[in-house]
Amino acid sequence: MSTEVQSGAEMVSETTEQSWRASMGAGAIIAVIGVLAILAPFAAGVSLSILLGALLVVGALVHIARAFSGGWKRFFVQGLLAVIYAIAGISLLANPVIGLTTLTILLVAFLVVDGVLEIVMGFQARGNRGWGALVVSGVLALVIAGLIWAGWPATAVWAVGLLFGVNLLVSGVSMMFMAQGTRTEAREGTTPETEPRGAA
Repeated sequence: MSTEVQSGAEMVSETTEQSWRASMGAGAIIAVIGVLAILAPFAAGVSLSILLGALLVVGALVHIARAFSGGWKRFFVQGLLAVIYAIAGISLLANPVIGLTTLTILLVAFLVVDGVLEIVMGFQARGNRGWGALVVSGVLALVIAGLIWAGWPATAVWAVGLLFGVNLLVSGVSMMFMAQGTRTEAREGTTPETEPRGAA
C-alpha cells in the first residue's frame, strides 16, 4: 500500500515539475519579449499595427466565405463587412505607421473608459477592502490617457509599444511567480510523513 502511495506521489511530483517548467519557461519568454518591446517601443508598435492589419484581412476573408452561405440579405451585410475589414487591413499593412497613430487614439479611448469605470466601481464599493486601490488605478489610467493625448501624435511613436511591453513584462513575471508558488505548494503537499499515524 505504501509503495502505491509513494508511486502516486512520484507521478504527481513529475507532472507538477513538468507543468512548473513549462509555465516558468513561458513566463520567462513573455517577460523577455516585454523587455524588448519596452526597449524598442516603436518597432513593437509597428509590429502590432502589421499584426492587426493581417488579422483584419483574415477577417475579411471569413466574411466573404459567410456571404455565400445565406440569402441576399446575409450576402449584402457580410459583403459590406468584408469590404470594411479589407480596406482597414490593407491600409494598416500598406502603412503601419499611420495605423500606429490610429491604435494610439484607440488606446487613449480605452484608458479613458477603463479609468472612468474603475473610479465608478471603486466608489460603489466604498467601504470594502481594496476600493481605494481601484480608484487610484482609475485615476492613473486617466492621467496616462491625458499625457498620451497631450503629446499626440508624437506619443504614437512609443505609447502603444511601451504599454504593450509593460503589460507583457508584468504578465510574464506574474506567470513565473505563480509557477513557483504552485511548485512550492505541490512539494509541501506531497512530502511524505516520517512516522505513520498511530505508531507506537
